Amino acid sequence: MKGNIYLRAFEYADLELLNEIRNDDDAFEFTGGNKYYISSEYNRKWIEDKIFNNEKQVYLAICLKDDKIIGYLGICDIDYRNRKAQWAGINIHKQYAGKGYGTEASELLLKFVFEELGINRFYGYWLETNKASITMAEKVGFTPEGLERDFVYKHNRFHNVLLMSILYKEYCNKNGLQDE
Repeated sequence: MKGNIYLRAFEYADLELLNEIRNDDDAFEFTGGNKYYISSEYNRKWIEDKIFNNEKQVYLAICLKDDKIIGYLGICDIDYRNRKAQWAGINIHKQYAGKGYGTEASELLLKFVFEELGINRFYGYWLETNKASITMAEKVGFTPEGLERDFVYKHNRFHNVLLMSILYKEYCNKNGLQDE
């Protein structure tokens, strides 16, 4: 499966697909974020922010080798001094979900996080009920650290999230690299 996708920066031409993905109610069920109704104009500004404001965040399009965008993923809260950053999530169009693209894209993102940005600790939050996403995170090397109780409010109730992280030395060990 490896080598079927690549990551790239957003382009304005991605707006239509990103708008569809970001307004998919089914995808919202699995995110730790709150529901927003997002207009295409809002998404245009969101994409522009991701294109031009990439010092503390990096969002990338997930593309098939034929250049078709199928989703996106990101890094936020990049702290270069303490060499840590937060997983901003992954969202793949439902037509391409469940085919291993999320795992492959996450592995490419981890390579960028650790080998290019020089991050030591990469962490994120997963809805406790999103077993598929937690399994994928563990598959690429994230380790559960703890449960954040009543962390997000959606569907008229609070939900727990699982805090997970991967350290540079763990990434190196998993990928047969020398930890410096």
